[in-house]
Amino acid sequence: MILFRLFLLLDAVLMRLPHGWRRGLFTSLARLARFLAPSRNRVIRQNLQLAFADTLNEQEVEKIEHYCYRNLGLNLLQVMENRHYTTNDFSKRVRFENREQVDAILAQGRSIVFVSAHFGNWEIGATALSALITPTTSIYKAFKREEFDPYLLESRTPHGMDLAEKSGALKHLARALKNGGSVSLMIDQSSNPRHGVAVDFFGHPTYHSSTPAILSNKYNAPIVALYIRTDDEENFTIRFEDPIEVESDNAQAILDATQKQVNTLERVIRANPKFWFWCHKRWKGEYPEIYAG
Repeated sequence: MILFRLFLLLDAVLMRLPHGWRRGLFTSLARLARFLAPSRNRVIRQNLQLAFADTLNEQEVEKIEHYCYRNLGLNLLQVMENRHYTTNDFSKRVRFENREQVDAILAQGRSIVFVSAHFGNWEIGATALSALITPTTSIYKAFKREEFDPYLLESRTPHGMDLAEKSGALKHLARALKNGGSVSLMIDQSSNPRHGVAVDFFGHPTYHSSTPAILSNKYNAPIVALYIRTDDEENFTIRFEDPIEVESDNAQAILDATQKQVNTLERVIRANPKFWFWCHKRWKGEYPEIYAG
């Protein structure tokens, strides 16, 4: 509890500083983290090697490696700033592309299963979705130190996001859809045969979560992927991809819908690889040998 109180004091001090100063501090800490984490740097390179083989030169690999840490620092800063944001603050910094299809689905009274990834500034992206488009129910993973959980919740729930802890969260997602609400899921992390289906991702057979497709079919809620990008780390564009309708619960329909999501995710990553969270052991279940050494 003492640690958390010290953290709150730090939060209060930092939020009195100009935004540019806070950003400078967090990006500096990110550079230090990269220097102090050789094992995590190795994971980034192992992932890049599996995904791109030898098509990236050393300069490109270093650029991606550096930005993994910078982007994580900016996301941590965004958690802090979201607690103090108003809806107007989000509307000033975030704009949407291909919003018309989403508005049309919502106007029909249908729910949506939004899917995204740890790509770009996902903290402002997920929260802006709930604040500016439609409230959502989402999942979070509790901290080992439970006193920090309310802090995380305060960065999201005031902006229309209802959060369920990861353990047992499926029933909360189902309840939201049954009641006409929408849900948002991050679908890019490692999966397994119990919770996913085998798809092709970066040219490799990979398990990927089938939860969005299953929920979509059961509650007649189309899947809409969205990904956020930025050119200056201050202003952001969220693009909605075309809706995916899952019209059957048979295995092939679930697989096809999941593969479509993965195809979109891979296309987005290939277009801007530095924005993805490469320091996660994405392929640890299927190819544990790549992380050896």
